[in-house]
Amino acid sequence: MAKKLTKQQIHQFYSLLQAENPEPQGELEHGNLYQLLVAVVLSAQATDKGVNKATKPLFEKVHTPQQMVALGLDQLTDYVKSIGLYRNKAKNVIALSEQLITNHDGEVPNDQKALEALPGVGRKTANVVRNIGFGEPTIAVDTHVFRVSNRAGLAPGKDVVAVEESLNKRTPKEFLLHAHHWLILHGRYVCVARTPKCQQCVVRDVCNFKDKIL
Repeated sequence: MAKKLTKQQIHQFYSLLQAENPEPQGELEHGNLYQLLVAVVLSAQATDKGVNKATKPLFEKVHTPQQMVALGLDQLTDYVKSIGLYRNKAKNVIALSEQLITNHDGEVPNDQKALEALPGVGRKTANVVRNIGFGEPTIAVDTHVFRVSNRAGLAPGKDVVAVEESLNKRTPKEFLLHAHHWLILHGRYVCVARTPKCQQCVVRDVCNFKDKIL
């Protein structure tokens, strides 16, 4: 585990990521809050690119939980069968759609506990939906965020909850809104798992990764 960055280093770390990408965007394609929720649920242990390929024709037809329930499990399964764990994910999407209709008037709630109560929606999914959909300063910790946080010394932690709590405490307020996007994209394209691309990394000078390749 890398040595923790100082407050000054953390500010510089985010400032450099911000300068490179001032307005980072999520890569899951969607047209409204409901489609965002569905896309994030489908993206667990799958690539955004693969999810977008499957949801493009689905989202042309389905825009609301009512339309999803009307579509039915069998047809939904056909749309998402190229995605890993598709059978269970399809069941969850139908079930969460039914719960949105029953408990939330068909609307996606901006509430962590309410979102986590939906089938297939965990802590990370709820954080992503609240951040992208509602502009809340939440930080969702996936494998990329976990790796970057530990490798750089930004917010070391033994599990995703510990890293999330540390990131929330250590990230300056001015960077909270976009923090998880910067870290996800950085981990996905630069600070990759096997051979990090340190030579093209904008935060290499403040990163505490002991095995930097410069």
